[in-house]
Amino acid sequence: MEQQDSSRLKQILKNRRDKLAEYVNAGKDPFQITKFERNNDAKNIKDNFEKYEGQVVTIAGRLMSKRRMGKVGFGDLADRDGHIQIFAKKDILGEEEYDRFKKLDIGDIIGATGEVFKTETGEISVRVSDIVLLSKSLQPLPEKYHGITDTDMRYRQRYVDLIMNDSVKDTFMKRSKIIAAIRKYLNERDFLEVETPMLVSNAGGAAARPFETHFNALDEDFKLRISLELYLKRLIVGGFERVYEIGRVFRNEGLDTRHNPEFTLMELYEAYTDYHGMMDLTENLYRYLAQEVLGTTKIVYNGIEMDLGKPFERITMVDAVKKYSGVDFNEIHTLEDARKAADEKHIKYENRHKKGDILNLFFEEFVEEHLIQPTFVMDHPIEISPLTKKKPDDPEYVERFEFFMNGWEMANAYSELNDPIDQRERFKAQEEQLAQGDEEANTTDEDFMRALEIGMPPTGGIGFGIDRMCMLLTDSPAIRDVLLFPTMKPLDK
Repeated sequence: MEQQDSSRLKQILKNRRDKLAEYVNAGKDPFQITKFERNNDAKNIKDNFEKYEGQVVTIAGRLMSKRRMGKVGFGDLADRDGHIQIFAKKDILGEEEYDRFKKLDIGDIIGATGEVFKTETGEISVRVSDIVLLSKSLQPLPEKYHGITDTDMRYRQRYVDLIMNDSVKDTFMKRSKIIAAIRKYLNERDFLEVETPMLVSNAGGAAARPFETHFNALDEDFKLRISLELYLKRLIVGGFERVYEIGRVFRNEGLDTRHNPEFTLMELYEAYTDYHGMMDLTENLYRYLAQEVLGTTKIVYNGIEMDLGKPFERITMVDAVKKYSGVDFNEIHTLEDARKAADEKHIKYENRHKKGDILNLFFEEFVEEHLIQPTFVMDHPIEISPLTKKKPDDPEYVERFEFFMNGWEMANAYSELNDPIDQRERFKAQEEQLAQGDEEANTTDEDFMRALEIGMPPTGGIGFGIDRMCMLLTDSPAIRDVLLFPTMKPLDK
C-alpha cells in the first residue's frame, strides 16, 4: 500500500510539472508574471452582492476545488478573507482557454475576470471571461475533507495548515488584532513604545536559564534576553515616564502546551504608580481586548466561561494558600516551622529553600489549579521577588501580584524596587542562590545599579505573556496553536 501511494505521488508530481512545461512552451510561463491587478475580493463581493450583481470584477486567489459538467466548470477560489465560486463556460472562455481551465490543479493560484451573478441554486459566483495562471502548484494539497490530520506536520508546514484550515487563519488574524488593540489602548494613554536589546551581556529580570552565544566581532560571550525589564527601567530613570515593549524573549526551557523557548512578552512601566495601579490597568486592558476582538467580555476556553466584565478577585498569596491547603503561613514564623508544614503536606523542597520559597511551593501545589476566574494573587515572599519593593508594614513580603486565569499565570507585576542599596543586597542574595545551584538566579547588573543610583521614581511595572493571552482569547489548546512557526524538534531526531 505504501509503495502504491509513493508511486501515485510521483505520478502526480510529474503530471504537474508536465502541465507547467505546456504553459512555458505556449509562452505563458506563470512564474514570469510579476504583477496582477485585482479590484475586488471574495468577502466584499458576497457581503455587497446587490452592489456588484452584473458588474465585472477581477479577483485572484488559490483554487481549492474544481468540478466539471460537460461544457461548464466550477471552482472554489480562496483569497485572504474568504471563498467564492467561479463559473467557467466553454462558450464564453473559448475552447483553448477552457481546455486550460480543465487542466488547472487544486492549489494553483489564478487570476479571474468576470461578471458577478447568482446561480440557480443561489450561490454567489463570478462568471469568468478570462483566467490567468499566476503560480503553478507543483505539490498536491492534502485531501480536502481530511486536511492535515498529523498535528506535528501542521506545525511544521504552517503554510499548508493556513491554506486548508480557515479556523487556523482566523486564530492568527485574531492574534494580530489583539496585539494591535494592546498598542491602541496603551498609545491612547500616553505610553511610548520602545525597543531594547535582544543580545545582552547580563540576562536578568526573570528567573530563567538564558541561551548563550558568541559575538565574533568583539570576541565576547552574549546571552539572548529572558526579560525586557532592566532596560525599560533604565528608560524610566531617563525620564520616559510611561514605556512599553512587545518583543521576543528567549528562555532555555522545555517544550509543553504552555511553553516555547522563544515567546512574545509585553512589559510596561509607569512612573509614580504602584502594583495597585498595575492591577487596575490589567483589569481594564483585558476587558477592553475581549470587547474589541471578540465583542463580549465573557470568554469561553475549553468549555469554561470566564467573565471579564465582573471585578477581578484580589487575594494575598498567604490567604490563598490557607484557603486551599489549610496551612496558615501567618502562624509559621521560622524556616523549621515551614519545613515541618511541608513535610506534613508531602511538599518536596531543597536545602537552599527559605520560608518564602516553601510558601511559593505550597501555592504552586495547592492553589494555582483553582484560579479559573480572573484573580490577582498579591504580596509574594521577598525570597522569590528580587526586583520588588518590600511592603512597608511587613518586610518579609513584597508589593507584587501575579494575574491568573484558567489556572495559568497570565501576568506578573511589581511596585518596582528603586532603592539601589536594597537592590544590591537582593542581587547578592541571588548570586548566593546561583552558587548553591539555582541556574535561574540573577547576577548583579552593574550598569542597572548605576542607573538606580542616578535615581528612579516610584514605579509600577508588569509583564504579560502575549501567547497565553492569545490562547485564551482564541480558545486554542496549546501555545503552538498561536505561534505561526513554533520551535520543533528536527525531523532527523
